[in-house]
Amino acid sequence: MAVAVNLVVPLKRLTAAKSRLAERAGSGELRSALALAMAMDTVAAALATPAVRRVLVAAADPTELGALRELGAEVVFDGGESGLNAGLRHVARQVRAEDPDCVVGALQADLPALRPDDLAAAIAASGARRAFCADRAGTGTTLLLSAPAGELDPHFGPGSARAHTESGAAPVELTVPTLRADVDTPDDLAHVQLLGVGEHTRAALQTRTRAC
Repeated sequence: MAVAVNLVVPLKRLTAAKSRLAERAGSGELRSALALAMAMDTVAAALATPAVRRVLVAAADPTELGALRELGAEVVFDGGESGLNAGLRHVARQVRAEDPDCVVGALQADLPALRPDDLAAAIAASGARRAFCADRAGTGTTLLLSAPAGELDPHFGPGSARAHTESGAAPVELTVPTLRADVDTPDDLAHVQLLGVGEHTRAALQTRTRAC
């Protein structure tokens, strides 16, 4: 039976997003716009993935994310707890209460080159186990999936790939380049542009170029 996933996409306040991109993204306003655009392209790709049933954006301030609702995502409060993992656990509990036997996933919001076929391949490769996809450096995590009816148990942060392995999650052993390409640094941003970013990120980068 095919696995259907309810994906939670955590998104910090836009004013605090992507500070390490200051050199490439410009002012705080432009960085916020770029962070939102990358989240929009990530969410759009997730919504276009047949194995994904729901996409819930976990936000500290859901009111600033109307653009993501327009795409079809559910924008929900992350519980106001400190840290990404606490917010993910909060929303995962809500999802599990509504659908006890489902697979819950956590997908990073900064995957602007994400393609639905890469995400679908990773979900299929999980084999209904708790599993994760590491970033292209092999140290971080871009996607974490629970087993059906199982706990998500997120351990995002520095060294999360190792932490997820040690907590019993199976690594996804596929190339899936667009799923591994999150954006934290100017080098990451250059890399995703080579892969080909989505329309929202492309427009935000063009706006940044005109502003310079």
